[in-house]
Amino acid sequence: MNDKLRVLVRVDLDCGQAEVAAQGHVTAQSIQALYVVVKRANHLREGLDVVVDVSHARVDTAALEQLRECSKTHHLPASIDPFQSECRLRIVAPAVEKPLVAVSNAGRRTMAGRRLPALATAA
Repeated sequence: MNDKLRVLVRVDLDCGQAEVAAQGHVTAQSIQALYVVVKRANHLREGLDVVVDVSHARVDTAALEQLRECSKTHHLPASIDPFQSECRLRIVAPAVEKPLVAVSNAGRRTMAGRRLPALATAA
């Protein structure tokens, strides 16, 4: 996956919704650019629902927590929006990846359905 942040905005004024879809790597630093795009989308019409879709991006934990906090408070950070306009955000987060190696019910290590050799243990 490319680390460069790419953002696409789709707006449906009839339905009162804007989608801000991000791809690439969302970090604590690059999220500032994402906030600016969200702010612009939010100001297109009063009462707009803004969906921030980062499901196809690699999102650092700190950045995801910041997005969730904005969603909870209905405000963007004061450094981005000093007037603290209401911003109704809904976050579509990346799915949690499943581990490649799992332990079956019988205690055998498997990978994608194939049995792996047992690990050697020191005596």
